[in-house]
Amino acid sequence: MSGWDSYIDNLILQCRDGSGESHCDKGCIIGLDGGAKWTSDAHANSLKLTPQEAASLAACFKAKNFSSLQASGLFVEGEKYQFLREEEGKLVLAKKKGSGALTCQASKTAIVIAHCPEGKQQGNVNKGTGAIADYLEQQQM
Repeated sequence: MSGWDSYIDNLILQCRDGSGESHCDKGCIIGLDGGAKWTSDAHANSLKLTPQEAASLAACFKAKNFSSLQASGLFVEGEKYQFLREEEGKLVLAKKKGSGALTCQASKTAIVIAHCPEGKQQGNVNKGTGAIADYLEQQQM
């Protein structure tokens, strides 16, 4: 599992703006089938989803049905984020006032999840999660 932890560092780097500042402070990768963690909680910048949070999110992406997130929100690290929108069954955006925003993007077999702190630009985080998810797709993952 910890072999995937370097992807957290790469994700944070991919979320930089033109001046080199990253707009992502935490991230993780979970499996699309069941939500098993690919990255470990030991990484300093790990987004620490509970097994239940990961399984719930993975089930929505697997089924491409986000109605439960629309109705109840998205839970990450025990915090409830308001579901903003979903695109093409592969991208979910969520926000919590005072806590920041989440970007979740699926590849063939995984979901890349990144946290954007309050006051930073979620668009840069969307770009970064997209880069990692696209790379995983190219690797047939």
